[in-house]
Amino acid sequence: MTLPPPQGPYGSQPFGGGGPQWGGPPPQGPGPQPQYGQPGAPWVQQPQWGTPPPNKGGKGKWILVGLALVAIIAVSIVGTVLVLRPESGGGNGQQSNTANGGSEFASANDTGPANIITEEPTCEAWGKISDGLEAAVPGWNDQDYSKPATNWTPEERALFEKKSAALTDAIPSVTSLAKQTPHRVMRELYGQYLAYSRAVIDSIPTYSSEDNYIVGASNQLAGALNRICDAIYFRAAQQTAPLISAPPAPSDVKSMNSTASAEPDRFLSGHIDTCKDWMALAERFDKDSEPWRQVSAKIPATEWTPDQKAAMDAVVPVMTTYSDEMEQLGRKSQNLVWEDFATLSAQYMRAYVQGIPTYTVNIGYLSSVSTSISNSIYWACKAVS
Repeated sequence: MTLPPPQGPYGSQPFGGGGPQWGGPPPQGPGPQPQYGQPGAPWVQQPQWGTPPPNKGGKGKWILVGLALVAIIAVSIVGTVLVLRPESGGGNGQQSNTANGGSEFASANDTGPANIITEEPTCEAWGKISDGLEAAVPGWNDQDYSKPATNWTPEERALFEKKSAALTDAIPSVTSLAKQTPHRVMRELYGQYLAYSRAVIDSIPTYSSEDNYIVGASNQLAGALNRICDAIYFRAAQQTAPLISAPPAPSDVKSMNSTASAEPDRFLSGHIDTCKDWMALAERFDKDSEPWRQVSAKIPATEWTPDQKAAMDAVVPVMTTYSDEMEQLGRKSQNLVWEDFATLSAQYMRAYVQGIPTYTVNIGYLSSVSTSISNSIYWACKAVS
């Protein structure tokens, strides 16, 4: 018997596979949203995990493959949060023995490579923040984020202003979590969520169509935090982390830790040539993984048909290559935060690959982490391209 997927405590019930890799389903704006830059092209409909969530955002436990190359941000991540008991604790073996020199950041000693996170003491608190954002702006996930402020209805303007207020209220709490996490890459995820959320707040008075890119980055970063915590809670991270090798050490971890700030800037603030390569890689992966995306995420390996098993087997080398190329591009970028994000995304995808032979629904959280992080880089690139 096919069991439904577990309800994630860090975000409402997601959709299953299907959809392009970098964006997820579209906001529910009027009419069909354009896909791949083609006006009016229909969006790929995503199969659902049981009862669909009230939002249509990219919270998938599958990959939520969906990078829709459009000017409409197709994802809103912060969703209903059930604050249950997460697996929390200290670091996961990435700490050095060097004292942090009185740094305000608990992660100042984390000098290892970005890797699967199996324990994270800030998850429960993050869940409360995520839940509060959803409750404060319940209609946020239904918006057409490409619509400029000059075209907003009074109701849309009120909703964007509520979002601005909710993000403003959440910023001090997220800043506190960034200081408390023992993991450098979680600090960076919190920090970049703060940076892009501040950019969203700043954009709202004169919001333009192009500002939907920073909304996308902010949403995807929130999704990455949700899914990392879900992967811990449902033990997908713990089950697969020992099965993959640690990646190489980061290029300049001393600089990453010594320049940590409670108010970080956006990690992409200007044009970077690597963005073009990153977006091309994501497009190619989306195309090459399409048969895999047609396999329902709620079907365990024990119930795959021969065709479904063939699709799953065929995606293994595709994902393996994609992981390697993501990590390579991250290091090529010469951007330390991008390097960490790309490495982390690659590691979660590699862990997902290890889980394919005995796939169960909780393993889908791993590909969702990878996608959310990759997507955040994608939308950040769009914002500066």
